[in-house]
Amino acid sequence: MTTISSVLGLLDTSDLGFTLSHEHIMVASPGIFQDYPELIGTDIMERVVDRLRKAKEGGLATIVDATTPDLGRNINLLAEASRLSGINIIACTGWWLDIPRSFAGVSADQLAQVFTRDIEQGISGTDIKAGVLKAASDMAGVMPAEEIVLRAVARTHHNTGIPIMLHSYSPGQVGKQQLAILKEEGVDLKRVKMDHSNDTTDVEYLIWLLEQGCYLGMDRYPGRNITPIDRTRTMKALIDAGYTERICPSHDGSILRVLADNPEITEEERLRLNPYGSLYIKKVVLPQLREMGVSETILNSLCVDGPRNFFEGV
Repeated sequence: MTTISSVLGLLDTSDLGFTLSHEHIMVASPGIFQDYPELIGTDIMERVVDRLRKAKEGGLATIVDATTPDLGRNINLLAEASRLSGINIIACTGWWLDIPRSFAGVSADQLAQVFTRDIEQGISGTDIKAGVLKAASDMAGVMPAEEIVLRAVARTHHNTGIPIMLHSYSPGQVGKQQLAILKEEGVDLKRVKMDHSNDTTDVEYLIWLLEQGCYLGMDRYPGRNITPIDRTRTMKALIDAGYTERICPSHDGSILRVLADNPEITEEERLRLNPYGSLYIKKVVLPQLREMGVSETILNSLCVDGPRNFFEGV
């Protein structure tokens, strides 16, 4: 049993329950929520709380919010959403892909210092502490600025003991580059979760990642480019290979986003792809796995054992 920080205070890992390990209450850009809230829409908190309360009624207990500052992290929004809905929310620190020009010349140790403050003192002048670290690389591999962030996250992990989640481009096996850098930094890879792992159906690569010791975030549901059923078949193959306790299914969904007049994906299309919101895994994925012959014991452990083990460092 381990104690971790949620946005409302310390949380015992035995109380995590059914956990979605990579979600977003809001995705935007820094300052949008504060300065241009009309771009997010009206009744902001009501929309968030309604979605979370419905998810709680459906059995969800905890969300790991993967929103870094460059994705518009607003820690007071997360705290109020948790307080009003009853859902545990774990906030993250670190950085995603939008690394600003102002970071030019900033060292990994400098970033580790501010990330450590988010964990040990609080975020944005509050006493609300981060419970997980995040770094990111994508299609181009680990770019120089991203490597600095990754090394900063590794050093923050050593400072605090907080685990690491990685945005990665699984079709290009970018996780191999990321893990190599973390190994150089002396990180025990069982404290690492490789996210967006179900953006590939390459089971051989995914098992290689698991053999290094890390966890897999199977967190793109329903996702794009790969069908939901193919994502579930990939997860079934990992279950059959004996890795159930290191799989962390999730959606990588966002409740709030900028409501553009000409969006890439309309709200109607989003609803068609996923009419169940934060309960898609419960309503669709688990029944798919049941039809594939996965036992009720394993179904009941998914989204429970993996996230708990990740935070406990098992």
